[in-house]
Amino acid sequence: MATSTLRRLSSQIHRLPSISPFTKSIVTRSSTTAVASSAPRTSSARVSDRIVKLFAIDPEGQKREIVGLSGQTLLKALTNHGLIDPASHRLEEIDACSAECEVNIAQEWLQKLPPRSYDEEYVLERNSRARVANVHSRLGCQVVITPELQGMVVAVPEPKPWDTP
Repeated sequence: MATSTLRRLSSQIHRLPSISPFTKSIVTRSSTTAVASSAPRTSSARVSDRIVKLFAIDPEGQKREIVGLSGQTLLKALTNHGLIDPASHRLEEIDACSAECEVNIAQEWLQKLPPRSYDEEYVLERNSRARVANVHSRLGCQVVITPELQGMVVAVPEPKPWDTP
């Protein structure tokens, strides 16, 4: 009802000769914005629809529930819950990775993630310090949370000695 009233008023205003074209354009934009805002919201517009609950096993072995948002990196969700030191990875880019960005993903969730990029493989190999690379290792900054990852289990290893100040 309010939408039809807005449209009717907008059309009446456009017919007035004394209104400038600029004012008419403002009225048109305002009425279309009001119509759009009165329409039902899409599911991606609400934060509650973007929440993804994950489980993280901290270095002490405690299983903790963490909450992330769809589209956010796993690193951001882990730093928000105090599991990874934010100072260890300041830029959210692969070039700034340290061994603290490395997490271990449970086997059943590995297939739901995209494969490692060449850069991610390189950083993981560099951080392994001549150890055998772990197939479950991923960089938290390279894993993007999606709704399909609801319930994923991630292990946060303790910091490597060469990464602690």
